[in-house]
Amino acid sequence: MGEWKIINEDVSPNLFSHANSANILYAFISDSEVLYVGKTTQTLQKRLYGYKKPGQTQITNIKGNKLLKELLAKGKSVNIYALPDDGLHHIGAFHLNLAAGLEDSIIATIKPKWNGTLK
Repeated sequence: MGEWKIINEDVSPNLFSHANSANILYAFISDSEVLYVGKTTQTLQKRLYGYKKPGQTQITNIKGNKLLKELLAKGKSVNIYALPDDGLHHIGAFHLNLAAGLEDSIIATIKPKWNGTLK
């Protein structure tokens, strides 16, 4: 769906599609390694802006910003993959959000190194 770039010393997402889609499962990938998996009910563009300009209390965004800057400064590319919810999955009258349903299982299975605490 896109890639991270450094623009004027800030990390910046360059989205090719789904920027205004919500209920998305997303991942940051570099050299075929899944570094981070997350979900958002916001639009993808708005969620990724949090990594670009994290607030003082946004621990996940601060950590992501730091790690993205470090990797991009080394000349590595960081791609953004996303799975938008198509809204078609239901259990009875209830909508099943794919991002919410898959995130924990994917993280538990592949253990991306940027998920969890920063060591």
